[in-house]
Amino acid sequence: MKNQFASDNYSGICAEAWQAMAAVNHGYANSYGDDPWTTRACNLIRDFFETDCQVFFVFNGTAANSLALSALCHSYHSIICHEMAHVETDECGATEFFSNGTKILLVPGEHGKVDLKAVEHTVNRRKDIHYPKPKALSITQATELGTVYTPAQLGEVGELCRRLSLRLHMDGARFANALASLQVAPKEITWKAGVDVLTFGGAKNGLALGEAVVFFNKELACEFDYRCKQSGQLASKMRFLSAPWIGLLENGALLRNAAHANHCARLLAEGLKLVPGVELSHPCEANAVFVSMPEPMIRALNERGWYFYTFIGSGHARLMCSWSTTEADVEALLQDVCEVAAAS
Repeated sequence: MKNQFASDNYSGICAEAWQAMAAVNHGYANSYGDDPWTTRACNLIRDFFETDCQVFFVFNGTAANSLALSALCHSYHSIICHEMAHVETDECGATEFFSNGTKILLVPGEHGKVDLKAVEHTVNRRKDIHYPKPKALSITQATELGTVYTPAQLGEVGELCRRLSLRLHMDGARFANALASLQVAPKEITWKAGVDVLTFGGAKNGLALGEAVVFFNKELACEFDYRCKQSGQLASKMRFLSAPWIGLLENGALLRNAAHANHCARLLAEGLKLVPGVELSHPCEANAVFVSMPEPMIRALNERGWYFYTFIGSGHARLMCSWSTTEADVEALLQDVCEVAAAS
């Protein structure tokens, strides 16, 4: 498919991940993670975060999020998240399903970040036994609207969670993009800020499939392997899920891929800001560009073969860059946007 800015999921496998998969595709190896490559990948993730954490590999982000959150709560608890969070809008009730009915409570927040006052209000508005007791806060880094929590903001989130006795989950489907944007050590925006468990995204950053569930609070990982098995997320040939992480982490490909995607998104955002009739809807801080533009412009770009997500009838669009997006791709889209704008 040419001319796509619809999703970073559309991209293929980066060379480093592909080579790492090929390297384990010979001979025999023990099943279910009892192999040297899975051990190596787990240790690289521990080195990456500079802490002793518990690591599990699952097939996709929905499983990573829902299983991680189900480990934090009982069925009579509730999970607070942003009203635009992926666990609320795009995972088909998986969190409720795998947690046996834990309720999700929604809060607003500017540019996809949770409003901390709204979180506190949600926790404190009722204390009676008839209300599902808030037990966890789930935040997304980078957010669903392409913005990034700063270390200071995450410190405030972590402090609030400690004060309210909430466990903190981070949906990190695009964690690498946030990290490349902030240019800080991974520990500064995870366990040092109070994150208990991170779902660490790989598929959007060069892997074929596979996410890592990283428990910084190792006590919460108790029997998580059983959750993975019961839910069909325990890979028999685990080395093909884990070895690509070695390819991403050993020589810095993970951050190179993310930084490149971010760079392309910022080139696109800067170019779109100059086009009459087009406005940025949210700051471009990672690899997503959200814009508003006239519906006829959207239709004209679609007719020219450009693929991107739109929000029907709203005049809003999301354009995603990936590790494989090129500057030439960005320039070609900008040229067509300018031509369409000039003709309207």
